[in-house]
Amino acid sequence: MHVYNPCSCQIFKMNGGDKMRYFMGIDNGGTFSKAALFDENGNQIAVASIFVPVITPKSGYTERDMETLWQANVQVIREVVIRSKVSADKIAGVSFSGHGKGLYMVDKAGKPVYNGILSTDTRAWKFVKKWEKDGTKEKVYEKTFQDILVCQPVSILAWFQQEKPEILSKVQLYFLQLKDYIRFRLTQEACAEYTDFSGGNLINLNTKSYDKELLECFGIGTLYDKFPPLKESADICGYITKEAADLTGLIEGTPVAGRGMFDVNACGIASGLDREEKLCMIAGTWSINEFICKHPIINGTVSLNSMFCIPGYYLVEESSPTSAGNMEWFIRNLMSYEKTDAQQSGRSIYDITNKWVEQIEPENNQLIFLPFLNGSNVAPLAKGSFVGLTAYHGKEHMLRAVYEGVVFSHYTHVRKLLLNREKPKAVQLSGGAANSDVWVQIFADVLQIPVEVMEDKELGAMGAAITAGIAAGVYQDYGEAIKRTVRIKKTVYPRSEYAEIYEQKYRQYQKVIEALDSVWDEFRN
Repeated sequence: MHVYNPCSCQIFKMNGGDKMRYFMGIDNGGTFSKAALFDENGNQIAVASIFVPVITPKSGYTERDMETLWQANVQVIREVVIRSKVSADKIAGVSFSGHGKGLYMVDKAGKPVYNGILSTDTRAWKFVKKWEKDGTKEKVYEKTFQDILVCQPVSILAWFQQEKPEILSKVQLYFLQLKDYIRFRLTQEACAEYTDFSGGNLINLNTKSYDKELLECFGIGTLYDKFPPLKESADICGYITKEAADLTGLIEGTPVAGRGMFDVNACGIASGLDREEKLCMIAGTWSINEFICKHPIINGTVSLNSMFCIPGYYLVEESSPTSAGNMEWFIRNLMSYEKTDAQQSGRSIYDITNKWVEQIEPENNQLIFLPFLNGSNVAPLAKGSFVGLTAYHGKEHMLRAVYEGVVFSHYTHVRKLLLNREKPKAVQLSGGAANSDVWVQIFADVLQIPVEVMEDKELGAMGAAITAGIAAGVYQDYGEAIKRTVRIKKTVYPRSEYAEIYEQKYRQYQKVIEALDSVWDEFRN
């Protein structure tokens, strides 16, 4: 089989001896850069992951060095090629998943003009508050059908235009999202895709296109011509360049067989989200809660509507940076001794955290944790907090409160979603929390809905690989791809005897949030 690359005039030759086709998914989240190789039946062949440091120059600022990010991607791609023992010429396509929102900017030569900005960044909070007061929020909602978030590109660009206009003046090529930047480095072709940009208040959902009037509402109309062309997730977007091939171990001319998608779409696809009755939750850095619908929900009860990767569907989403990332902070700052001990004894730190939480019954721990360390779903300036702390409580009680607080944040979002649809027979859960049996059980007990955990853990990368397979013609559509690749590992059922206990604790959680509502404006980033 030969695939002709018109851009580089290279011939990409696939080995004809092995008819199995392989696809690589590259996933860049808020914490790790990952690459994974899958065969066409969804079996994971190899995976590599690397932590990418976050730069926090000020409170509320979360950034990454874009060159460090690129080198991390080079490393994980190369490691997967080596670990898989699959000849690189058998990799039929590459595609991408990445965190949405945030901002990545390059100049005419494709060089970064500033650090990449993550989706947990809150520096632009003043603009969101201003737009809520002056009517901008209501005006743009008629075009985008979503709330304005402090971490969306429109908010961050408005901040740069006011605070650092000299940076914007250097941007001569495109404003990109994370996955778009990595794709650009691999192919030297710049573009955007609908799932990501439509979730960032950048696209008029009525016309499914950029809208200069929309951008002018945010005060950034002058930037209209700097946004890249929009494409569907499964469109062919380019080919691995010689330079990228030398760095990664991929073959020059390998099709980058899908433009990729917003990671919430990728995880949804890899969880089997192809019908309206399903509901998907992702518990990673962000609390993502979503279902798909053939029309946007515009009654004001949900925060975000965006275009889904399956044509004709919208993604209805309730989300905030309030999920499992809070536990990583807890481990990093309060469990250094336990982490070192676990490493020396060949154990996982998560074995310890799960054991601590499992030993405490929910009714025996009245400590409340607000999981707002990276932002919130209640107010732009809300902060993470333990409430009810006494001398009796130890780290294990605090950790139990973190587990529960994260679930309560998800539950808040799910309650909003269920105002617009039937309660699902089960929810599909992915992300870091899905790796913990005790955490999954808390999810089931709070929601009082069975929780299905997917077999593959790298769902962002898997969703990207599925997209590559569709672009390559291996799967007819997402429905066929899901049938061939997606498998449920286990189902965890709710315990009815815990329903009232958790409802009472959730009411306490809500009362604490309401009581602190007037306090947050006293805090400044």
